[in-house]
Amino acid sequence: MTATARETVLRRVRDALALSDHPEVEVPRAYRTGRSLPDEERLALFTDRLVDYRARVHTGPSDRTAALIAEVLREHGAQRVGVPAGLDPAWLAAFDGEVRTDSPDIPAPALDALDGVVTASAVSCAETGTIFLDGGAADQGRRALTLVPDLHVCVVDLSSVEAGVPEAVARLRPTRPLTLISGPSATSDIELERVEGVHGPRTLEVVIRTDA
Repeated sequence: MTATARETVLRRVRDALALSDHPEVEVPRAYRTGRSLPDEERLALFTDRLVDYRARVHTGPSDRTAALIAEVLREHGAQRVGVPAGLDPAWLAAFDGEVRTDSPDIPAPALDALDGVVTASAVSCAETGTIFLDGGAADQGRRALTLVPDLHVCVVDLSSVEAGVPEAVARLRPTRPLTLISGPSATSDIELERVEGVHGPRTLEVVIRTDA
Protein backbone atom coordinates (compact mmCIF):
# COMPACT_ATOMS: atom_id res chain seq x y z
CA MET A 1 0.00 0.00 0.00
CA THR A 2 1.42 3.37 -1.05
CA ALA A 3 2.22 5.74 1.82
CA THR A 4 0.64 9.19 1.81
CA ALA A 5 2.82 12.30 1.68
CA ARG A 6 2.03 12.95 5.36
CA GLU A 7 3.09 9.45 6.38
CA THR A 8 6.31 9.79 4.39
CA VAL A 9 7.23 13.09 6.00
CA LEU A 10 6.47 11.85 9.53
CA ARG A 11 8.49 8.67 8.94
CA ARG A 12 11.49 10.72 7.83
CA VAL A 13 11.18 12.93 10.90
CA ARG A 14 11.09 9.87 13.19
CA ASP A 15 14.10 8.35 11.41
CA ALA A 16 16.06 11.59 11.76
CA LEU A 17 15.24 11.84 15.46
CA ALA A 18 16.30 8.24 16.02
CA LEU A 19 19.71 8.93 14.44
CA SER A 20 20.27 12.18 16.34
CA ASP A 21 22.63 12.15 19.35
CA HIS A 22 21.19 15.40 20.76
CA PRO A 23 19.09 15.15 23.93
CA GLU A 24 15.39 15.81 23.74
CA VAL A 25 14.62 19.51 24.10
CA GLU A 26 12.34 20.57 26.92
CA VAL A 27 9.95 23.23 25.63
CA PRO A 28 9.18 25.86 28.30
CA ARG A 29 5.46 26.32 29.02
CA ALA A 30 5.71 29.27 31.40
CA TYR A 31 3.34 31.56 29.53
CA ARG A 32 0.66 33.42 31.42
CA THR A 33 -2.62 31.54 31.89
CA GLY A 34 -5.84 31.89 33.82
CA ARG A 35 -6.70 35.43 32.75
CA SER A 36 -10.32 36.55 32.85
CA LEU A 37 -12.32 39.69 32.22
CA PRO A 38 -15.87 40.71 33.17
CA ASP A 39 -18.46 40.10 30.46
CA GLU A 40 -18.73 43.76 29.42
CA GLU A 41 -14.97 44.22 29.09
CA ARG A 42 -14.56 40.92 27.24
CA LEU A 43 -17.35 41.82 24.83
CA ALA A 44 -15.93 45.30 24.22
CA LEU A 45 -12.41 43.99 23.57
CA PHE A 46 -13.61 41.19 21.29
CA THR A 47 -15.83 43.58 19.33
CA ASP A 48 -13.01 46.11 18.95
CA ARG A 49 -10.69 43.46 17.52
CA LEU A 50 -13.32 42.08 15.14
CA VAL A 51 -14.17 45.54 13.79
CA ASP A 52 -10.47 46.28 13.38
CA TYR A 53 -10.28 43.20 11.15
CA ARG A 54 -13.23 44.58 9.10
CA ALA A 55 -15.80 42.13 10.40
CA ARG A 56 -19.28 43.38 11.31
CA VAL A 57 -20.63 42.63 14.77
CA HIS A 58 -24.25 42.25 15.90
CA THR A 59 -25.12 41.67 19.56
CA GLY A 60 -28.30 40.60 21.26
CA PRO A 61 -29.88 38.03 23.59
CA SER A 62 -30.27 34.45 22.45
CA ASP A 63 -34.00 34.86 21.77
CA ARG A 64 -33.08 37.30 18.97
CA THR A 65 -30.68 34.92 17.24
CA ALA A 66 -33.05 34.11 14.38
CA ALA A 67 -34.03 37.76 13.88
CA LEU A 68 -30.41 38.95 13.78
CA ILE A 69 -29.35 36.23 11.34
CA ALA A 70 -32.31 36.93 9.05
CA GLU A 71 -31.57 40.66 9.12
CA VAL A 72 -27.93 40.10 8.16
CA LEU A 73 -28.84 37.71 5.33
CA ARG A 74 -31.44 40.14 3.96
CA GLU A 75 -28.89 42.97 3.98
CA HIS A 76 -26.66 40.88 1.73
CA GLY A 77 -29.50 39.72 -0.51
CA ALA A 78 -28.77 36.09 0.33
CA GLN A 79 -31.32 33.63 -1.06
CA ARG A 80 -29.44 30.30 -0.84
CA VAL A 81 -27.72 29.64 2.48
CA GLY A 82 -25.71 26.61 3.53
CA VAL A 83 -25.71 25.26 7.08
CA PRO A 84 -23.95 22.39 8.86
CA ALA A 85 -26.12 19.36 9.49
CA GLY A 86 -26.22 19.97 13.25
CA LEU A 87 -27.07 23.68 13.27
CA ASP A 88 -30.13 24.59 15.35
CA PRO A 89 -32.93 24.97 12.73
CA ALA A 90 -34.59 27.62 14.92
CA TRP A 91 -31.73 29.98 14.03
CA LEU A 92 -33.01 30.14 10.43
CA ALA A 93 -36.71 30.32 11.34
CA ALA A 94 -36.97 34.00 10.34
CA PHE A 95 -35.08 33.55 7.06
CA ASP A 96 -37.39 33.31 4.04
CA GLY A 97 -34.82 32.00 1.56
CA GLU A 98 -33.60 28.49 0.76
CA VAL A 99 -31.60 26.62 3.41
CA ARG A 100 -29.31 23.86 2.14
CA THR A 101 -27.88 21.37 4.62
CA ASP A 102 -24.26 20.49 3.89
CA SER A 103 -22.86 16.98 3.70
CA PRO A 104 -19.47 15.42 2.82
CA ASP A 105 -21.02 14.14 -0.42
CA ILE A 106 -21.36 17.66 -1.80
CA PRO A 107 -18.20 18.58 -3.78
CA ALA A 108 -16.48 21.76 -2.61
CA PRO A 109 -16.93 23.60 -5.97
CA ALA A 110 -20.70 23.18 -5.63
CA LEU A 111 -20.62 25.27 -2.44
CA ASP A 112 -19.83 28.30 -4.59
CA ALA A 113 -23.50 28.36 -5.60
CA LEU A 114 -24.40 29.39 -2.04
CA ASP A 115 -24.92 33.06 -1.21
CA GLY A 116 -23.60 32.47 2.29
CA VAL A 117 -23.19 30.10 5.18
CA VAL A 118 -24.35 30.20 8.80
CA THR A 119 -22.45 28.33 11.51
CA ALA A 120 -21.95 28.21 15.24
CA SER A 121 -18.45 28.42 16.80
CA ALA A 122 -16.44 26.55 19.40
CA VAL A 123 -14.54 29.25 21.30
CA SER A 124 -13.16 32.73 20.66
CA CYS A 125 -10.30 34.89 21.91
CA ALA A 126 -11.09 38.51 22.83
CA GLU A 127 -7.46 39.63 22.86
CA THR A 128 -6.84 38.64 19.23
CA GLY A 129 -10.38 38.78 17.84
CA THR A 130 -10.05 35.17 16.73
CA ILE A 131 -12.93 32.73 16.33
CA PHE A 132 -12.17 29.00 16.51
CA LEU A 133 -14.31 26.55 14.55
CA ASP A 134 -14.28 22.84 15.41
CA GLY A 135 -14.75 20.83 12.23
CA GLY A 136 -15.80 17.84 14.31
CA ALA A 137 -18.78 19.68 15.80
CA ALA A 138 -22.10 19.13 14.04
CA ASP A 139 -23.11 22.80 14.22
CA GLN A 140 -19.85 24.11 12.71
CA GLY A 141 -19.34 21.77 9.80
CA ARG A 142 -16.44 21.00 7.53
CA ARG A 143 -13.80 23.56 6.61
CA ALA A 144 -14.86 23.84 2.96
CA LEU A 145 -18.32 25.04 3.97
CA THR A 146 -16.88 28.11 5.68
CA LEU A 147 -14.20 28.85 3.08
CA VAL A 148 -15.98 28.63 -0.29
CA PRO A 149 -19.10 30.85 0.11
CA ASP A 150 -18.37 34.60 0.02
CA LEU A 151 -20.40 35.38 3.16
CA HIS A 152 -19.98 33.75 6.57
CA VAL A 153 -22.44 34.49 9.37
CA CYS A 154 -20.90 33.10 12.54
CA VAL A 155 -22.78 32.84 15.83
CA VAL A 156 -20.69 33.28 18.97
CA ASP A 157 -21.90 32.78 22.54
CA LEU A 158 -20.34 35.34 24.86
CA SER A 159 -19.70 32.57 27.41
CA SER A 160 -17.36 30.94 24.85
CA VAL A 161 -15.21 34.07 24.49
CA GLU A 162 -12.00 33.83 26.52
CA ALA A 163 -9.72 36.75 27.41
CA GLY A 164 -6.48 35.39 25.94
CA VAL A 165 -5.01 32.78 23.62
CA PRO A 166 -3.91 30.21 26.27
CA GLU A 167 -7.37 30.29 27.85
CA ALA A 168 -9.07 29.80 24.48
CA VAL A 169 -6.75 26.99 23.35
CA ALA A 170 -7.29 25.17 26.66
CA ARG A 171 -10.97 24.73 25.73
CA LEU A 172 -10.20 23.09 22.40
CA ARG A 173 -9.44 19.49 21.48
CA PRO A 174 -6.21 19.56 19.45
CA THR A 175 -7.03 16.27 17.73
CA ARG A 176 -10.04 17.84 16.01
CA PRO A 177 -9.86 19.75 12.68
CA LEU A 178 -9.75 23.41 13.76
CA THR A 179 -10.18 26.58 11.71
CA LEU A 180 -9.08 29.95 13.11
CA ILE A 181 -10.83 33.06 11.80
CA SER A 182 -9.61 36.60 12.41
CA GLY A 183 -11.86 38.72 10.21
CA PRO A 184 -12.66 38.20 6.52
CA SER A 185 -10.09 36.46 4.35
CA ALA A 186 -7.45 39.01 3.34
CA THR A 187 -3.95 39.22 1.95
CA SER A 188 -1.71 41.79 0.28
CA ASP A 189 -0.35 41.82 -3.25
CA ILE A 190 3.23 42.68 -4.20
CA GLU A 191 2.47 46.40 -3.82
CA LEU A 192 0.97 45.82 -0.35
CA GLU A 193 -2.56 46.51 -1.57
CA ARG A 194 -5.11 44.69 0.59
CA VAL A 195 -7.08 42.04 -1.30
CA GLU A 196 -10.05 40.35 0.36
CA GLY A 197 -11.73 37.04 -0.40
CA VAL A 198 -8.67 35.22 -1.76
CA HIS A 199 -8.51 32.34 0.72
CA GLY A 200 -12.01 32.42 2.15
CA PRO A 201 -15.15 34.55 2.57
CA ARG A 202 -14.92 38.22 1.67
CA THR A 203 -17.47 39.13 4.34
CA LEU A 204 -17.64 38.01 7.98
CA GLU A 205 -20.71 38.85 10.05
CA VAL A 206 -20.51 37.88 13.73
CA VAL A 207 -23.66 37.48 15.82
CA ILE A 208 -22.76 37.54 19.51
CA ARG A 209 -25.37 36.14 21.88
CA THR A 210 -24.78 38.13 25.05
CA ASP A 211 -26.73 35.86 27.40
CA ALA A 212 -25.46 32.52 26.10
